[in-house]
Amino acid sequence: MLRNFIFSLFFFTGIIIISIIFLPSFFLPKQVVLFGGKLMGHWTSFCLKFFLSTKIIIKGTENIIRDEKFFIAASHQSMFETFFLQTLFNSPVFILKKELLLIPIFGWYLKKIGSISIKRGQITKDNLSFYDEISKVVTNSDRPLIIFPQGTRVLPDERPPFKKGASRIYEKLKIACQPVAINSGYVWPKSGRKVSNRTITISIMQRINNDLEKDIFLKSLEDKIYSELNLLN
Repeated sequence: MLRNFIFSLFFFTGIIIISIIFLPSFFLPKQVVLFGGKLMGHWTSFCLKFFLSTKIIIKGTENIIRDEKFFIAASHQSMFETFFLQTLFNSPVFILKKELLLIPIFGWYLKKIGSISIKRGQITKDNLSFYDEISKVVTNSDRPLIIFPQGTRVLPDERPPFKKGASRIYEKLKIACQPVAINSGYVWPKSGRKVSNRTITISIMQRINNDLEKDIFLKSLEDKIYSELNLLN
């Protein structure tokens, strides 16, 4: 209980301080704000290791796609991956709920770095303007797009079917996908107390090329990530 309190106190205080320090960067080039995001990712890692004695293992860095456009599809169990993946990849472009943009400072930060907002349920519809916006962002940026195909944070042992929006993005972008499995929910669940002395493993898996039918891609992606999570658990 005490370690949970101390972790939360220092973690959120640090995030607030970083946000305040980088407030002037909203008037500076985007790269300055993106550096602030990476700093938050490193702060997250530090707090977990120092206050909760969490071990963080990164597997498969040799699989990271380089020198070409790609998008990341990652499992989503906690806030951890939202912050930490910014340190592993080149400041990914997030797709997120529109409501998050309304949060003072944090929402401004998300808007400044070019995050793509959606209304709940929109990604499950054939909304051509939404997918055109994604395509435009990816075409004009060297940053990878990141999606969480489960749609929201889930418990570590939950295995909900992936949202069809992931396959529509794959079909629209016509670029490779980088699957990533993360078992962070055993340390930092979406609700309840955090658990100390555990390991978070980030497994970066081999790419899925852009030559599959969208339904086959979605099944392949789901099988890859859930099979890897079963091994990590």
